[in-house]
Amino acid sequence: MVASVAFAGSAQAGAQTARHTESRASADDQLLFYNHSYGVLDRETADAVENSQFLREFGAFEVRTTTGGDLTWKGRYLYGSQTYVELFGAGDLPGQDANFGSSAVAYSPEHEGDLAKVTEGLKERGVEKPDEFLQTRDFGDGVRVPWFNGVQIPITAYDAFGSWAMEYRPEYFADPRSKTGPASYPGDVSRQRYLPDTYKDHLMRDLTRVRFAVTERDLKQQLPLYEAGGLDIRHVKGGVLVKDGLTTVQFDVVPADKVGLKQITMALNKSVDYRHTERIGNSTLVVGPGARAVWTFDKP
Repeated sequence: MVASVAFAGSAQAGAQTARHTESRASADDQLLFYNHSYGVLDRETADAVENSQFLREFGAFEVRTTTGGDLTWKGRYLYGSQTYVELFGAGDLPGQDANFGSSAVAYSPEHEGDLAKVTEGLKERGVEKPDEFLQTRDFGDGVRVPWFNGVQIPITAYDAFGSWAMEYRPEYFADPRSKTGPASYPGDVSRQRYLPDTYKDHLMRDLTRVRFAVTERDLKQQLPLYEAGGLDIRHVKGGVLVKDGLTTVQFDVVPADKVGLKQITMALNKSVDYRHTERIGNSTLVVGPGARAVWTFDKP
């Protein structure tokens, strides 16, 4: 399943709302928040991303090879204060997940123990045996540390998209190799503690909207996880919006040959008075004017 590999927006949609429902009673019920997502790009775009000097100036960007569990993968990362995106090229990952258009999204809690509540929520929604797992990380010295606990819906077949929930382990935060920050409150397993503060040295601050094209089957299979996490799920014309208060994930339902990561909208650390357009392979990153940037991925 796609989750075993990844360890590591459209403003018009609201105007097209056919029906509007919320899956949670209040923000107090929310357990999960957008952590990161990944997309498998065409090779030309992935190589252009990897070698882009502009991305290195625009955001906290790195190309990193990671060993987690029994897998090793090379990802291209763009980090914010609490959110990030991971990009692969076609063929980078094993099996079905190597296909151009494959994608996934991961959510995580901010408080230790909330992942267990999500797991119980899945059982209440008819997922009798959620797939629970522990992911470890090797920093390159052969010594593995528990990285995070995870849970996902066991699925026998999928087209190109998957999801999982993850909770960082205290052993990871305690390991100096992780270079993570101190706890800000008891049970702090937050994204902000996990991610470095290097975003402050760049323009990009966080991902505010991520747009995927997915099949109806893949989307339907993942909805119970979002419901169990207390996320704000809104059914709109042509798909679904999943909101956590900072980042909206937009799912457009499409045929299997149209799937993939389509667009990322980002908040900036400051407003700019210019518009800059950067072509990166078969994608276009538009920065400004104002305090946002939009990165659109085209199908080659």
